[in-house]
Amino acid sequence: MADTRLVVGDITTAEVDAIVNAANERMLGGGGVDGAIHRAAGPDLLAECRKVPAVNGIRCPTGEARITGAGNLPARYVIHTVGPVYHQVSHPAALLASAYRNSLQLALDNACRSIAFPAISCGVFGYPLEAAAKVALETCAARDYESLNIVFYLFDETTYSAWHRSLSTR
Repeated sequence: MADTRLVVGDITTAEVDAIVNAANERMLGGGGVDGAIHRAAGPDLLAECRKVPAVNGIRCPTGEARITGAGNLPARYVIHTVGPVYHQVSHPAALLASAYRNSLQLALDNACRSIAFPAISCGVFGYPLEAAAKVALETCAARDYESLNIVFYLFDETTYSAWHRSLSTR
């Protein structure tokens, strides 16, 4: 895995090419990381999200990713991805891995060298921390992404500890 770092902190301050937003399918802001990113980015981010075509109100299906400008954030881009609601799907690990893979691929497709991730699906979507950390770190370790500098901005010490334990056992 190329230069993967773990940080307890605010992802909206990440000085990277792309910040990943743990979005909902509508991509119009919400709570948690999504709300924090939208507040910090300002109204330009919401305007860019509204430009993404919606099908039946869905701009980004679970497991997929979309890219927009970053508004007032220090990053160039925001990559919006939707992780699974843990107890509502039959294969949450596959969907979570897909959310990470699609985000990483969008970063590469847009000539990004660095990307910051939150703990996707670990807030109100209820994904268990240890299981989410394993999926996230294994997905990001793929050779296809070794040119990217990956930073996980984790909300608190508990989340950081789960990621750290998973990284230490790799």
